[in-house]
Amino acid sequence: MELLTIGEFAARSRLSPKALRLYDRLGLLAPARVDTVTGYRWYREDQVERARLVALLRQLDMPLARIAEIVVLPGDRAADAVAAYWSDVEERHARQRTVAGHLRDRLSGRRTHMYEIRTVDVPEQAVLTERRHLLADELPRWIPSAFDRLTKAAAECGGVAGIPFVAYYAEVGLDSDGPAETCVPVADVAAAEAYAAASGRTATLRVEPAQRLAYTRVTKARVAHPQILSAFEAVEEWIERQGLTVSGPCREIYFADWEAASASDEVCDVAFPVA
Repeated sequence: MELLTIGEFAARSRLSPKALRLYDRLGLLAPARVDTVTGYRWYREDQVERARLVALLRQLDMPLARIAEIVVLPGDRAADAVAAYWSDVEERHARQRTVAGHLRDRLSGRRTHMYEIRTVDVPEQAVLTERRHLLADELPRWIPSAFDRLTKAAAECGGVAGIPFVAYYAEVGLDSDGPAETCVPVADVAAAEAYAAASGRTATLRVEPAQRLAYTRVTKARVAHPQILSAFEAVEEWIERQGLTVSGPCREIYFADWEAASASDEVCDVAFPVA
């Protein structure tokens, strides 16, 4: 088969010689022949289509490592992989659009939502917990699955004795991984101790002290990150104005049926223990 020089191949594939050398180093598009003395490259005619595919995928800002996985797949699987990648991109852009709106309102000093802050006294309670280091985009999957595991465990420990909540011991964001802790109050402390001991490191039992919480109530639509940050900030500002101090980890208290709730239904209290 007649070989194309790198210049001819670059023109046919719409890729620069510099890009072709990079893709060779990365194993994306190896030349058909390389002169061992001069290092000059030649390509086959049938490599043009793969080169054009690489170029098109790069127009999606697809990482080179992801492209390397796709170009070796058969057609249908490659198409599915591109669709999955673009779905992730659109989801990321949607999150970024929301963050940009939140930042715009925050930096301009606008309050798009007013929060009513209240206090409530909570008695001492024993809670089964799962603690994990994770990022903000992992929370929507982890929280319900952890609550499900702990609720089933609580059924073996006298039943659920209070409202489940998530405690945050440090910021959970795109770069900060907490940790966060899901907590389900239980009725039978002895049974819960035995369950925690049998589960190894999966679940632990601890006692939440009696405490006062400052909180605000939010709808399901405003639970998503970063909208929920406005609620945390509103409670923190109220605590400071009242001359109080935060005495424990902030938390989200999920008092409603999440699946049954509509976007406008109140489902969660954003709260801080105060003293």
